[in-house]
Amino acid sequence: MDSGLGFALTAAVVWGVYIFILKRSFEGYPAAALTVLVNTFAILWYLPITATRTDFSDGVFAGFGTEQVGIILLTGVMTAAAFVLFLRAIADGDVSYVTPINKIVPVFVLPLEVVILGQFLTPLQVTGVVVATLAVYVANYEPGGFFQPFIKAAKSRPAQLALLSAMCYAVSDLGKRVGLQELAIQGSLWVPLLLFTAALVLLPSAIRNPPADLRGDLPKLAGAGALVALGEHVTTLAFALLPASIASPVINTQAIVAVVLGGVLLGERYFRLRLVAAVLAVVGVTLIAI
Repeated sequence: MDSGLGFALTAAVVWGVYIFILKRSFEGYPAAALTVLVNTFAILWYLPITATRTDFSDGVFAGFGTEQVGIILLTGVMTAAAFVLFLRAIADGDVSYVTPINKIVPVFVLPLEVVILGQFLTPLQVTGVVVATLAVYVANYEPGGFFQPFIKAAKSRPAQLALLSAMCYAVSDLGKRVGLQELAIQGSLWVPLLLFTAALVLLPSAIRNPPADLRGDLPKLAGAGALVALGEHVTTLAFALLPASIASPVINTQAIVAVVLGGVLLGERYFRLRLVAAVLAVVGVTLIAI
């Protein structure tokens, strides 16, 4: 449990920094093309780990059946959809506004575990759902009527995209838990397969909407790919050791990292208010994990 939490916290820091870099360095980049290119670099960075840590004694895909292939496809498609939706959300809105809304992923993970894997919902976890929902309220707060933040969130395209992305990430997180624990897919093989599946899903759109100056962006893309490779590696280690309802909320504390970076380095508005929203989101998902 302790090592799993350590991996989850490391993943939170890596993904929080990655969110900030996406906003700062790739604003205006086609979402599908960015995903395909970053994932390609991530796979290249990760190949040495796959080559040295994967057991190939019985063949590359030994033990793979319909269930293994299905869970990889489902997780890859949901990851791709969630990432593209999130990119569009931060393209239209501030990182410090979008991230607290997007990182209430565990609010959706827990009900999925209840329905699919028989997870029991405690009163404390219900409280966590309420607190995480309050984070969305605070992130949208401006002087006005009590229901104004809900009205703003309902009408805000970035908020809508962030929530939809969170739902997709929830399915993806559950898929990671099932793939790595119930189906025992090797983590060193899981990471490149997941990245490849997500890139393959978005490849047609990336070809239709290529970036304007690819060569000038190669160093930045390579750096982003290295972060993704590291992030996916420690995320995989966390999901291999922890239940999804614990790994997901810890990893999604990346919201605080992203909000702080967005507020301090990008000078985004309402920084203190959104920091409170990020803290509430983390508190809520922590209660869900208890």
